[in-house]
Amino acid sequence: MRLPKKTLERRPALDRQTYATGTPWEPVVGYSRAVRVGPFVFVSGTTATDENGKIVGLGDPYVQAVQTLKNIQSALERLGADLKDVVRTRMYVTNIDQWEQVGRAHGEFFRDIRPATSMVEVRRLITPEILVEIEADALVPE
Repeated sequence: MRLPKKTLERRPALDRQTYATGTPWEPVVGYSRAVRVGPFVFVSGTTATDENGKIVGLGDPYVQAVQTLKNIQSALERLGADLKDVVRTRMYVTNIDQWEQVGRAHGEFFRDIRPATSMVEVRRLITPEILVEIEADALVPE
């Protein structure tokens, strides 16, 4: 028995903006640091790297979380958003016993914004030196 062919309807293209930092992983993996579609901005898992791709805060989850959040703030700003627009974050840590240090950094950036969030322990991240990775979703008022 053959199923009837469906006619595909063309939808209008989404107004999509992307921001890439130029890391070597972006083209290989096929992702952007951040994507904006309409009022929504999604920031990919972000780590504690400086503008040269060097890991900041080796061995220190607090310093890594601060650098990661600065990187997220920069990505948001490149797409017309701000930390105050963040509605959700996701924190990945390689040692949940260090949650207070990562949480303190998160609190310093989001104390009055208070997005929905989660923090989970993962076995490892892209390199052993990276202790923290954070994602963020934002909704920009129109």
